[in-house]
Amino acid sequence: MMTDSTDSTQSLLARRKLTRAIAEASRTQLVEYLTTLTPLLQPEAVLGEHVQGGRREASRKPADALKELQAMYEALAQARPLNLRRELTPPFAFAYQGIEVSPVDYSHSVAANGQSRNVSIRRPLTWTLTYAGFTPARLRELVTARSRQPEELQQAIVSYLLMHLLTKHHPNLMKLLADLHFPVTTTTMPEFGELPMTQISLDISTSRPPDPVVLESAEVTGIDAFEELINVGDLSQLRSPLKDRLLNLAREHGATIEEKK
Repeated sequence: MMTDSTDSTQSLLARRKLTRAIAEASRTQLVEYLTTLTPLLQPEAVLGEHVQGGRREASRKPADALKELQAMYEALAQARPLNLRRELTPPFAFAYQGIEVSPVDYSHSVAANGQSRNVSIRRPLTWTLTYAGFTPARLRELVTARSRQPEELQQAIVSYLLMHLLTKHHPNLMKLLADLHFPVTTTTMPEFGELPMTQISLDISTSRPPDPVVLESAEVTGIDAFEELINVGDLSQLRSPLKDRLLNLAREHGATIEEKK
C-alpha cells in the first residue's frame, strides 16, 4: 500500500495522462521538422557518388566517409550478435530515403515486497531515428531470424551506420535540431552489440517511479509494461537559444530587460 501522496494512484494517473499528451504533441512536431529536413538527412549528403544516383564531389569528404563506414562495418558486422560475413561494396542502394521515428523501450527487473518480474519500460519522449524500413523492430527480426536474409540484414546495418555518420559529419544540422529542443544522441543496445543507434529526444527529462509503483501498476493492469513519467519542472526550464543569445547581447550593451509575465 503506497502512502506517499506523490506516488498515489491519482497522482500517477494524472502524470501519465500529462506525459502521454506531451509525448503525442512532441512526436507530431518532431515528424513535421523531420519531414522538412529529410532532404538534408539523405545518405548522399555523406557518401556522395558512393550512393546509387549520388553526385560526384570535388572534395575528399565522401571518400573519407566511405573508409570510415567500411571500417565500422568490418568491426561490427562479423561480431556477435550480428554475425554477418558479407562483403561491403559501393555504390549502395540507398536512393531517396524517408525517415522514421520509433519508440524506445528497455527491460527493467522490478523487485518489491518479495516479488520480481521483468517489465518493459518506455521512454515516451525519446525515439530511435532510422531510415524508412529499418526500424529496431525490423532489425531485431533480421538478426534473430532462423532463415537469414544476408542482403537485407546488410542493408539494415549499413542504414544505421549511415545515419550515425550523418549526425557526426553534419554538426550544424544537429545544432539546429537541438535548438528546436530535439537533441540527437548516439547509443547502443545489448541485443545489437556495438551498432550505433541514433536517438532523438524532446529536451525534457522523464523518470521511472520507484519499483513498488511500477509493480503495482503491472499488477493492476495485468500488463508487464510501463512508461516513464515526465518531470514537470523541466517545462518551465525550456529556453530559446536565440532568445538567450539576444538577451545576453542586449545586456552586454547596457540594456535593461524586463521579462513580461
